[in-house]
Amino acid sequence: MLPVSSIMTKEVVSVMPDTPVIEALDLLRRHKISGLPVTSQAGRVVGILSEKDLLRILLEKNVDVCPKVEDYMTREVICFTESDDAVEICKFFLRSTIRRVPIVDNGRLVGIVSRRDILTLVMEAKSKMSVLRYV
Repeated sequence: MLPVSSIMTKEVVSVMPDTPVIEALDLLRRHKISGLPVTSQAGRVVGILSEKDLLRILLEKNVDVCPKVEDYMTREVICFTESDDAVEICKFFLRSTIRRVPIVDNGRLVGIVSRRDILTLVMEAKSKMSVLRYV
């Protein structure tokens, strides 16, 4: 078993529900990420905001002058814990269209794992296997 805590990103860029959408868009761009966990003031995961969620802005007829993250975020969020197995998250990614999952401890955000994190794990494992073949 490979615990998620060994591959998760611990310094997570997140937003709150009342964050202006324009600020969230800027965070996505600056950090070169495709989604943000949405947390309460207590650090509990209450949603997730993805690029896909934000694409809806272009399709709306009446766009609020200052929309908030809560207007676009996905409220039903699938989370994992630090003790969950990275292989289980990999299986989850294979079955879904979701690209990132928050990692929580008692509902509070402590990290995030993306598809890219799993791919990095695969590359590291492949590299170690190649080295072992020639030893």
